[in-house]
Amino acid sequence: MTPSVEHITWHDQRIATIIRKDYMPETTTFISPDSYYQQLGFVVYPTGGEVVRHSHLPLQRHLVGTPETLLIRKGKAEVELYALDKSQLGSWTLEEGDMIQLVSGGHRFKCLADTVFLEIKQGPYTGLVEKEQF
Repeated sequence: MTPSVEHITWHDQRIATIIRKDYMPETTTFISPDSYYQQLGFVVYPTGGEVVRHSHLPLQRHLVGTPETLLIRKGKAEVELYALDKSQLGSWTLEEGDMIQLVSGGHRFKCLADTVFLEIKQGPYTGLVEKEQF
């Protein structure tokens, strides 16, 4: 059975987290640790619950890298994940509704059907060299 939340690591370094479409916590649960530059979690409210009116203050943050989260909105894709030394860690199949948070290391996607990703990242791309192909 595939776990609903799977953390892929290499030498205690988190490479990615896969969250399957069936994962539905009953209470507010953050998947990513506070040390991540991109926080990922589920915020749970009961019927009638409310997020009070607010705005976010212009807090300056210093970020290193480009973490990204992908949600498979349509289709099916295989992801290969690579360690920091570029060795392959394995491959996983992502289906519609699954999500992956890419934290470090490398990755490759092969679409197994017509696929639409919703990508959320610290962006936009700067136009500088931001990717290394291997």
